[in-house]
Amino acid sequence: MEPQIPIISFQKKPTLPVVTTDERVNSNNYNQQQRHLHHYELKGDYYECNCGKKVLNFQEVEGQKIGIRKNGVTFSKKADQNRFFRPEEWEMFEDNLKGDMKHTCKMLLHTGARISELQKTKIEDFAYNAQGRSTLILRHTKTKARKGEFGSGKPRTIPLSKSFAKYLADWINLNKKQPQEGFNIRSIPAVKIAMKKTAKAINLIHPEDFSAHTLRKTLEIWLMALGVDSLPLTAHLGHDIKTAAAHYVSADIFSNEQKNRMRRILGDIYVRQNDY
Repeated sequence: MEPQIPIISFQKKPTLPVVTTDERVNSNNYNQQQRHLHHYELKGDYYECNCGKKVLNFQEVEGQKIGIRKNGVTFSKKADQNRFFRPEEWEMFEDNLKGDMKHTCKMLLHTGARISELQKTKIEDFAYNAQGRSTLILRHTKTKARKGEFGSGKPRTIPLSKSFAKYLADWINLNKKQPQEGFNIRSIPAVKIAMKKTAKAINLIHPEDFSAHTLRKTLEIWLMALGVDSLPLTAHLGHDIKTAAAHYVSADIFSNEQKNRMRRILGDIYVRQNDY
């Protein structure tokens, strides 16, 4: 008796609908990208990141981690990528900034946006309400798109405190800005250099760790310390809950006086009944 050959049935793969670029931009599911922190694991003579990137090694030189990719290209990373301002540090830091650099850093802190997002934001994206809540729309947001996916993030509308909204309205009037103009946000290299120089001038610990990302990190940690829930926090910053959890810092590391300073600096953004 000949052995029976098993019959294998194949299910036809369903045909997916064609998605246009406009539909992709407006699709929440399409724009939900998986984010991750960069974690490197030693494998032989090189380190491999959980995202697949490979580097030969990291060498720490004057507070910078210097790495070499497989193609020989070198790059640097801050030794402490989780550096943030304590409120007393920020107050000293802000007092020593001037002009457009001070304006840029204030916008980065009070919005939590990335420089690339603020550089493409227009005056017309700012909705000022002197009696209520003012907002800012970030239309060109960053996303870590996978290969073959649309590379533009979903626009975010973020709330602004009354005090910061008033600052922006006064700044626009003083500089006679038109709706299609931008907010005079300085470049990433310029901000990086100015922040390190200013941090060093006022004797902050490890000034080499400061960058524009420090201000985004600062807002995130301050809002967590003030009890803001993870959902509005992740929506504001434009990343997922997993990323927020990885950046979690206990509010217990701050004194009540420091929390009061945070609230005075940030104003009434995400105010809760017992914040004051």
